[in-house]
Amino acid sequence: MPESPKARRYAATVARRLKKHYPGATCSLNFATPLELLVATILSAQCTDERVNLVAPELFQTYRTAADYARAPQEELEAAIRSTGFFRSKAKNIRGACQAMLEQHGGQVPDSMEALVALPGIGRKSANVVLGTAFGIGVGIVVDTHVTRVSRRLGLTSHKDPEKIERDLMALFPKSQWIDLGHAMVHHGRRICTARKPQCDVCPLGDICPRIGVKAV
Repeated sequence: MPESPKARRYAATVARRLKKHYPGATCSLNFATPLELLVATILSAQCTDERVNLVAPELFQTYRTAADYARAPQEELEAAIRSTGFFRSKAKNIRGACQAMLEQHGGQVPDSMEALVALPGIGRKSANVVLGTAFGIGVGIVVDTHVTRVSRRLGLTSHKDPEKIERDLMALFPKSQWIDLGHAMVHHGRRICTARKPQCDVCPLGDICPRIGVKAV
């Protein structure tokens, strides 16, 4: 969508309605510390947040610091996270990320995009989750499958690549909205603008959404 005054007015309406419909929307992963959130985001790849939240309590009780994860035997960590899927690569990434934090950041989760994406298993999406949710730092917008679907249907972007979608959204919405907007769009994608059967009849954006790519029933 071009960055025209009309496009910005449309984007502002979208943001206002999503905020009203999903007040206080936030990350659905359960965590108490930045480290717990970082580990949870790694586990959430190709896995539901609900499943991660079932695994997390025992995991977080067993491993409390970056050193705990880094020193954990690969097989032991794999067993603890097996039900989240892709457990071998996830365990390797968790151990690698925590080892890197020990060596480069004093065992703490870094609070910059550059440092986070340098960690194993952490891409820009995960980094945005950690920065926005754990630190309240909005340097970008979380673009997952839900945000991709919602933003394309709304005509906010025509791209499929997450980074290009993120750039389009960042150009349309003020920085102060980036964190909350991402959370609201995720909630909207899960609850109403679903992949197979979007509930357009009850959607708070139904009267303004162009429904791009939505098949008529």
